[in-house]
Amino acid sequence: MQNPIKLHMLDNPAWHALNGPQLHLAKVSGGGARYFPEVVPFAAVARPDESCAKELNGLLVPGETFFLIGELPPLQPGWQIKHQLPCLQMISERPLEAPAPSTPVSDLSPAEATELYDLVQLVQPGYFMPETWRMGRYTGIRENGQLVAVAGERMRLDGLSELSAICTHPDFTGRGYAGQLIAGLVARQRAEGITPFLHVASHNERAIRLYEKLGFVTRREITFHLLSC
Repeated sequence: MQNPIKLHMLDNPAWHALNGPQLHLAKVSGGGARYFPEVVPFAAVARPDESCAKELNGLLVPGETFFLIGELPPLQPGWQIKHQLPCLQMISERPLEAPAPSTPVSDLSPAEATELYDLVQLVQPGYFMPETWRMGRYTGIRENGQLVAVAGERMRLDGLSELSAICTHPDFTGRGYAGQLIAGLVARQRAEGITPFLHVASHNERAIRLYEKLGFVTRREITFHLLSC
């Protein structure tokens, strides 16, 4: 089990990622921070109060949309809530005994970024941008040269790394590819002393069962708020 101080960072994961391992992908002003828009549409505040919200507002471009994760600060003039997605935040509490890979898995290179983007947009549109691949490692499975399943790392904190973009092309589901990719990433993170975590929509029972089978447990419910400004 990780140090409780580190787990506490998961209550405000984007803030701690933006002010930690992923500072090079960030714009930060006092108590407000955001990723570069081409990387991922996530923003954060140090505290859910008026002063931090104002500092974040100075980093935003009028008319754009962005996500805030967790407790909302006071809405600033022009901010509107477009959608709210309650998620389970799950962490890996034990090493995973991964089965022997049934299909070759490869690390994706920057040259494959367009294929990665196209597949994730097909399955999980709205959260993945053309340069999200810069946030961490992404792995994939191909069939007859086609990229059909992927998984990777998104928000990275001190000692913690979020698994994300876990998706399979609709024509290739039911073959265990997601579990194989997750198991591989978990094993690598564990070997590096990193605790994996992830977010999954609270209503996605099929995915939750898979993650529980792979050793993930629910830490808390946390909401992804989509706002416009």
